Order: sequence, then C-alpha cells, then structure tokens
Amino acid sequence: MFFGGYGYPATSFEQTYKCYPASFIDKPQLETGDKIIMPPSALDRLASLHIDYPMLFELHNPATQRTSHCGVLEFIAEEGMIYMPYWMMENMLLAEGDTVEVKNAALPKGTYVKLQPHTKDFLDISNPKAVLETSLRNFSCLTTGDSIMVAYNNKKYYIDIVEAKPASAITIIETDCEVDFAPPLDYKEPERVPAKPAPSASTTTSQEESKDVEEPKFSPFTGVGRRLDGKPSTSSGRSETISHLTNNKTSGPGSSLGTSQRRPSGKLVFGSGTGNIPADASDASKATVKEVKQEVPKEEPKFQAFTGKKYSLKD
Repeated sequence: MFFGGYGYPATSFEQTYKCYPASFIDKPQLETGDKIIMPPSALDRLASLHIDYPMLFELHNPATQRTSHCGVLEFIAEEGMIYMPYWMMENMLLAEGDTVEVKNAALPKGTYVKLQPHTKDFLDISNPKAVLETSLRNFSCLTTGDSIMVAYNNKKYYIDIVEAKPASAITIIETDCEVDFAPPLDYKEPERVPAKPAPSASTTTSQEESKDVEEPKFSPFTGVGRRLDGKPSTSSGRSETISHLTNNKTSGPGSSLGTSQRRPSGKLVFGSGTGNIPADASDASKATVKEVKQEVPKEEPKFQAFTGKKYSLKD
C-alpha cells in the first residue's frame, strides 16, 4: 500500500529526493546545525504514521554508500527536493542535484561522545567547551565518522565525531552527554631534548682534586701598611731589624760555642753559660749589638693635627 502516489511504504517513511545546499533557499541558519528542509508532502506522510517528535532521519548516498543522520527544521521545500547544510553534503560526498535516500529513524540518547578538532585554533578559544555546548544546541543527532561544523566569531571550525555511545549514531536532545576531546589533527608533540648523562664518580673526584689544587691558600695581613698623614710607614723596617736581632741571638758565635762545648762528666760547673765564653766572642757580640742599634732609624716626629697658624676675620 502506498500513500498519495509518492512511493511511501505503509509502515515507515522512506523516500528519494534531490538535494541542494541551504544557500538555494536563503536559509543561512541551516549551516549552524544538522537540520534539513523537506516538502509538505513529507509532513503529511509522517503525521499519518504517528512519528514521535523529535523527528530524526537517516540519510544515505547510494552512489558512495555514505550514511549520516539529521533532523528536520521546516516543510516548505518544493516537491521532490530537500535542502541541507553544505557541510553535511560534503560529508556524504553529495553534489547539487544528486539523489539521496531519506528514511525515518529512532536513535538512542547519547551518554558519551569523543570529538577531535581539525586544527589547534579551536583550542585557542577562551572557553571552547562553552562554545561547543552552545553550538550543539542546534544539532539533534551525532554520527560516528561525520565532521560537524561549529561557527564562532566569524570563523568555521570542523570537528570529527570519533566515538559515540551507546551506539554509532545517537541523539543529543534533552540528554546529559559526556564530552571528551582528542588531540587536534595538526597537533605535534614537542620534541624531547635528550638528558645529559650524569658524570661518573671518577670524573667528579678528579674535578674536586683539581679544584683543591688550584685554590690558593688564604694568608691574612699580607697588605702594605699606610699612614693617615701620608708619610711612609716604618713598620717594615722595624720588623726587619727585629728579625735580624733574633737571628743574631740564635745564630751568634756565643750560642755556637755554648752548644759545641761539652761539659766534663762527674763535675759541677757553676756559671757555665757565661764564664766559659771567650773574651773575643763577647766582644764580637757587643759589636753586633752596637751596629744594630746604629741601624735602627730615628723616630720621626709624630703627626699633630690643627697645629697651623690662627687667622681672624677681624681686621
């Protein structure tokens, strides 16, 4: 049994139409969703079959065996024609005037969908999830393998439907659906820089030894003393004379004679440190002391501040 001579079966809606893009009917809002425009005869047939709302349809391209799903917006198209979004025609590899089979379908409510943007530009949006949620309100169903178009800020973003649950085709009307994102198609992982090998124990020990050898030892008070009045300092000359005196006392002839002479064993000798020194040795030591005294420079007068002449401002 057929309805109205249009070739509709009695149990379900199934018809072949010629498809055209939405630009042919001046309906640009069709491009932001997945709904099509059908002829009025299709509404009569759907009403007689008591099809539940929302009305969902399966689109099939017999030439390429591509299948997708959609909803319906209006029934104002010419008989034998339907108008559909251009991105949907691209998914099904349809050209203007190609035939497409339309059949009513009942799809389960979706619980999970995985999306994959074509470019990284979609992730640069300030809030991509909010934009996607707003855009998906214009869609009635999603089919695995399709590429939907999301328009935002005068730019078109294409997103692939990678996975859907509980079926490959689901409806997203009045349902809570979990959305997951896959990396964009043009995404490239950053190259990892190979880590430098850790230095071995032998190299670390050799470096520590070289540091120990190269570092000079700290020697305090090695600078040169300077006076505040600008006169040359005499500390170096005094230190030289003092060292000269100490050397003479330790290495003088008296000390060498005292150490070289041995005392007879078994006898007590009183005043051996002075009485046994010969006269010529004592005279020589006295002469050296006199020479040292003569070498010591006389102290210069101490610097006294504010010792100049006094001047008065009065005449």
